[in-house]
Amino acid sequence: NSYTCIILIIQNDFEEETMEYALRTFELTKKYGEKLAVNNVNMNIPKGEVYGFVGKNGAGKTTLIRLVLGLANPTSGNFEFFGGMNNYKARARIGNLIESPAIYPNMTGQQNLTIFCKMLGVNEEKIPELLNLVGLNDVGKKKAKDYSLGMKQRLGIAIALLGDPEFLILDEPINGLDPSGIIEVRDLIIKLNKEFGKTVLISSHILGELSKLSTCYGIISNGKLVEELTHEELISRCTATTVIKTNNPEKAKQIISNLLADKYGTVPTLSINNNGAVVIGSAIEDTGSVTKALFMNDVVVESLTTAGSDLENYFVERMG
Repeated sequence: NSYTCIILIIQNDFEEETMEYALRTFELTKKYGEKLAVNNVNMNIPKGEVYGFVGKNGAGKTTLIRLVLGLANPTSGNFEFFGGMNNYKARARIGNLIESPAIYPNMTGQQNLTIFCKMLGVNEEKIPELLNLVGLNDVGKKKAKDYSLGMKQRLGIAIALLGDPEFLILDEPINGLDPSGIIEVRDLIIKLNKEFGKTVLISSHILGELSKLSTCYGIISNGKLVEELTHEELISRCTATTVIKTNNPEKAKQIISNLLADKYGTVPTLSINNNGAVVIGSAIEDTGSVTKALFMNDVVVESLTTAGSDLENYFVERMG
């Protein structure tokens, strides 16, 4: 067993070292006067993920993005792209859209992309393909000023994709959009990640939408990164459970298992935690029948609680 433990420790260390990251920050800090806009942030964005950067307005999301894109200088700390690549070379592999897209309102989508291709020195041959990808291939000669907000955001994403970047940084791309616009942008981001393998950093304070497309999260509050977690970890922490403390946990577990099997046909996950309480892996509405069955079998119920919260509450608690 000791050899097995040593092997597992070595394997876990090896996996940590070999995991590839699109972006890592190390104690990254930005101070404006006495205000810490970004406070010793250690962020880790694995390649191939959609990283939901969650925080209230003014929490430090945009400031951190500006720091890593070279639009502002950090007060202290540093960061690295793609495992330590030179920042100048790395940024050639990054596309970004910060807040609202910088587009020419009196030009069509195709004309806008043509202008940006010339500025970036990018081949114009992929413009029709990009317009098709973002769903703007059928708008004809319609000028950008007549686009809906969702169309403008998709055009902005198309501009960010001109250099075929590996890593896409989108700051509040769904802010101010109507429900249909939000769905359009969300579906586009999922497609870019799933079909084209793009790593995406997307910041937002719209929690419900981030949870529909993100594979991992970073939660920032008052400039501090308070938590990083995967989507699976988030779901498990927000899943409601029923916790029952009794004087005989093993017997209680068996009684509850039999009762739920008879009542519902299926039994949720049952376990006994470190405090000797039976944990039911879902919220039980009819708790009266559970306590009655335990009482009838001489098991004393000391406490019964429901733990867990929805996604909104989980984020709000951690964002302060």
